[in-house]
Amino acid sequence: MIHHYDEPIYLISIVAKVLDIHPQTLRQYERENLITPSRSSGKIRLYSQKDIDRIKLILRLTRELGVNLAGVDVILRLKENVENMEQDIKELKNDLLKARNSQTVSNDKALVTKKSIYEMIIFED
Repeated sequence: MIHHYDEPIYLISIVAKVLDIHPQTLRQYERENLITPSRSSGKIRLYSQKDIDRIKLILRLTRELGVNLAGVDVILRLKENVENMEQDIKELKNDLLKARNSQTVSNDKALVTKKSIYEMIIFED
């Protein structure tokens, strides 16, 4: 059976065993808001492969690089911000390419900006 990357299927005991850490470590990461596993209807923590990959990154930062949990939090937030900005840039490039291909506005007369939604500003001569 194939599971999706975000699908919560692993119990805390399995994740702890696979990653060779104590379940209490996972609970601490959750208290520090570094991870947020899903919960079953019976309040049992369930982890996805995405959660496990995030935990592996946390372990790499703490064990190999000596980063404390506050530093891990900052790094993870910055990483998320960069990923969001990269996605925004990709969408803006796509919007700009569409505008160029439609040839309704010359390349030097348009500016695409992102506020709550994307806007295209056309400069008149």
